Amino acid sequence: MVIRGQFGAKGIVPCADGAGEVIAIGDRVTKWKVGDRVLANLSTGHLHGDMTPEIQATALGVEIDGTLTEYKMLPAESLVSIPDHLTFEQAATLPCAAVTAWNALNGPTPVKGGDYVLVQGTGGVSLFGIQLAHAIGATVIATSSTSEKLEVATKLGADFVINYKETPDWELDVLDITGRGAHHIIEVGGPNTLLKSIKAVRHAGWIHNIGFLAGSNSDVNPSEITSSLLRKGVIFRGILMGSVSQFEDMNRLISSHKIVPVVDKVFEFDQVKDAYKYYLESQNHVGKIVIRVAST
Repeated sequence: MVIRGQFGAKGIVPCADGAGEVIAIGDRVTKWKVGDRVLANLSTGHLHGDMTPEIQATALGVEIDGTLTEYKMLPAESLVSIPDHLTFEQAATLPCAAVTAWNALNGPTPVKGGDYVLVQGTGGVSLFGIQLAHAIGATVIATSSTSEKLEVATKLGADFVINYKETPDWELDVLDITGRGAHHIIEVGGPNTLLKSIKAVRHAGWIHNIGFLAGSNSDVNPSEITSSLLRKGVIFRGILMGSVSQFEDMNRLISSHKIVPVVDKVFEFDQVKDAYKYYLESQNHVGKIVIRVAST
């Protein structure tokens, strides 16, 4: 959406994710030193607690200049350490997709071991959702459009997989697997999959809304959605990235379980146009696309 000019500020430096090395610090900075490997939270002003309009205005690559640059000055408090086992390329995938997935799984009622978690698709947030939910000890159900993508989901920790093209009524399979429905659903489809998600979630379960990859145009009657949510007492929650505090919590789990992000392809800095073309035109990539600004 940002790339196509459908969301965010105009004329800014793109990209919200980024990993790098500290090359200079301010006089009063004590937490970091030159040479530290760090990541910036996507919203540099979101340290903890709920999102606010003021915090939202600090979103890198959305409201202010992003990370597609050789040097970037950032508030010291917006940074977190890169897990030791990750490369810069792997770590650069974490700020947006991984923190969003973590926020979804760790809301007012966090996912716990034994919970059923349904993850839609195999995009960036969804893949991290599978990895993180699996590490927490949940039983993970993943949907996607091809057997190849579902093989990746299985390798990352999905316990059950459903091809939604072969099984259009996938919500019935979820009910068969879970008995009562999923405790948590990472919903990325939008209005065209939401009614199915409501059928697939248990009473008083959670649907965490990330996006609308199945399209924003829908013939679904909004009253049908609201009445379906009401009848099952479903909690519907919009997810908008996460905070530095959540980022740090997530990185502890990533470090302890040695979770490695899925990187589909790495482009060099002089291949930026190729990277965007690949992202916009390829519908078969699985995992994140990375632009390496400088070699280490």
